[in-house]
Amino acid sequence: MNEVTLLAASAVPVGKIQSRPEAPDQILEHELLSEVVRQSLAQANVSKTEVGAMIFAEPHIYTKQKYFATFMAGYLGMKCEGAVMEILGNGMTGGLVFDRAVDEVRLGRTEVALALGVNLETAVPATEHMNYTMRATGDVDFQAPAGFTPISWYAMDAVRYMHETGATREQISSVAVKNRKHAMLNPLAQFRKPMTIEDVLASKPIVHPLSLLDVPPRSDGAVCLVLASRRVAEQSGQPYVVLRGRGSYHEGVHQIADAPADMIAFDAARRAGKALYDDAGLTPDQIDIAEVYAPCTIVEILVAEALGLLEKGKGAEQTEAGETTLGGRIPINTSGGCQSRGHPARLTPLYNALELYQQLTSQAGPRQVDGARIGLMCCELGNYNAALTHVLETA
Repeated sequence: MNEVTLLAASAVPVGKIQSRPEAPDQILEHELLSEVVRQSLAQANVSKTEVGAMIFAEPHIYTKQKYFATFMAGYLGMKCEGAVMEILGNGMTGGLVFDRAVDEVRLGRTEVALALGVNLETAVPATEHMNYTMRATGDVDFQAPAGFTPISWYAMDAVRYMHETGATREQISSVAVKNRKHAMLNPLAQFRKPMTIEDVLASKPIVHPLSLLDVPPRSDGAVCLVLASRRVAEQSGQPYVVLRGRGSYHEGVHQIADAPADMIAFDAARRAGKALYDDAGLTPDQIDIAEVYAPCTIVEILVAEALGLLEKGKGAEQTEAGETTLGGRIPINTSGGCQSRGHPARLTPLYNALELYQQLTSQAGPRQVDGARIGLMCCELGNYNAALTHVLETA
């Protein structure tokens, strides 16, 4: 099997990009993404003729062009002996795209594969977006009629965590403040204005105890990663990182369990993390930096605990104390996280991989983590009832 590297990563800044239907000029997904592909290939110092596979995140339902992957192959004029396909896995979509592109290289089907996608959703009315996506993620017969949406079950996590550990809302919301400080240093971030804990607590209530600034915005984005064999990476003359390990686990539960379970244990993340550490030959204390898929502030705390990066039941306290910020013991979401970097949901894990690439190749500028050599990323489904993890290491 080939050793797999991440050789390049390019993206547009996260934000509001999608055109309104009545706008005289329209932003087109394929034009936006093609420029990102061009940039990433130039960064990798490889030609498009060397690309043998393209694994896409399936565009959002609002994208008019269907069969998007094969359309893009034609638009870019790229002939591939490996897979040209789209993947959809809700919050895990970008992680599965990365995983599948890795396999194309690892299994020798090609020496260069792209993991890429575009996500446009911000010009769609909020009520339409809620009905077509958020309310339909749970069991539409038994969960959706009760009003469950992802934010509501994360809010229940927060209440339970506060009850069991004594954590305060201020401690949980300190995640948002920390992530905003990171985002202020990230040119790809959607929100970069200073923010205080008072701002978070005073923002519009969403689902108790979470407020507007505890939860993710709606976001657009486009990103392309270049995965390559070690041979191609070495010949490119460009900086690269190496995939060291992966782990995954699915509990066989859809969104919210219908049987009694520990709702804040995030057992799937714990199991995926153990598989990752076993595969990579690492322990949690050897991780220098982590980018975790955490739509809400409470989620960052719980998944970091499940992965062994923070102490069980002490994650909120340790976050408030600065352990997860730049300069802290284990910097988490130096990109700004979902709350401030932004959350183009089908691409978020790819943006997380981009952040690790920049950090591990010392290209993160003012948010650079000193001495970062080993980075972890994790993404999820439902109430973290499934998780997919990867570790990248400086070459």
